[in-house]
Amino acid sequence: MDLDAYSAARRAEWTRLTELARQRGLSGEQADELIERYQAGASDLSVIRTTAGESLEGDRLSLALSRARLRFTGAPANIMSRVPMLFAQQLPAALYRIRWLCLASALGTVIVALIYAVWIAGDEKVFDYLTDGVDLQQVQDDFVNYYSNYSGSSFSAQVWTNNAFLAAQCIAFGIIGVYTPYLLYSNAQNLGVTAAIMAHEGQLDTFFLYIAPHGQLELYSIFVAAAAGMRIFWAWVAPGTRTRAAALAEDGRALFTVVIGLILALGVSGVIEGFVTRQDWPWPIKIGIGTIALGAFLFYQWVIGGRASRAGQTGDLEEFESGARQLVAG
Repeated sequence: MDLDAYSAARRAEWTRLTELARQRGLSGEQADELIERYQAGASDLSVIRTTAGESLEGDRLSLALSRARLRFTGAPANIMSRVPMLFAQQLPAALYRIRWLCLASALGTVIVALIYAVWIAGDEKVFDYLTDGVDLQQVQDDFVNYYSNYSGSSFSAQVWTNNAFLAAQCIAFGIIGVYTPYLLYSNAQNLGVTAAIMAHEGQLDTFFLYIAPHGQLELYSIFVAAAAGMRIFWAWVAPGTRTRAAALAEDGRALFTVVIGLILALGVSGVIEGFVTRQDWPWPIKIGIGTIALGAFLFYQWVIGGRASRAGQTGDLEEFESGARQLVAG
């Protein structure tokens, strides 16, 4: 094929395509013409690249086609423009969907921790077995000094990193249905054992006072992560009218955004643990700060999330972003 002759024969149509693509306002007839010119130009570009390979004429036509395509498909949205929607609608809606699972995780943790604490504190043989060779006074000192051994910023960063990683594991590995309950059980067991040791030494008040400022938001964040992980697991166990693949994809996309919210929540918890718990302030003030932080999170999940859910949000991507849905019966 003679590329020069072919280009000369089609140049008028390509020029018209470029003009329409650059024009700000299009009438109905012009919009129809733009689509027709675009389809014809795409065929011409295919011919050029098939017979002549890469060429200057082909590059010019490709640029004109790109501009034309943007006129009837629209430019992709700036990712930063999606941030307000994420935090105002998608994230709270995702949190709202798992609100009852969060409470179930919290209740289960409290029950397991309480059972261990009562059992160990009330049975001297079990207590002696667990504390054999352990300096209990050192355990008490380590528990208190744990919050002031490092600088506030370093300690906050360390706690935040560890907790955020734990929360991400709960969600990411929740799909297998075993790992997340195991983490919750281990956490509850450790709380119960520590509480039993402190109670045996007459320091149960110290245990609660040092945990209460940061622990309210920190523990609830872990409960939220566990709930999200178990909800993803349940999506493929009981998908309803959806296929298992579709259910897993939709709930996985929606609920993994919870990680973003938990990273921020655990960041706040880490700051409280690193800068507030160690202070010589009255305990009601320190615990009050933690209560306010937890209250703000619960308001975001239950109130803002409820509004987003009633508005039709699920936390998943919009249909255009996530792709076409498969039709199902029912």
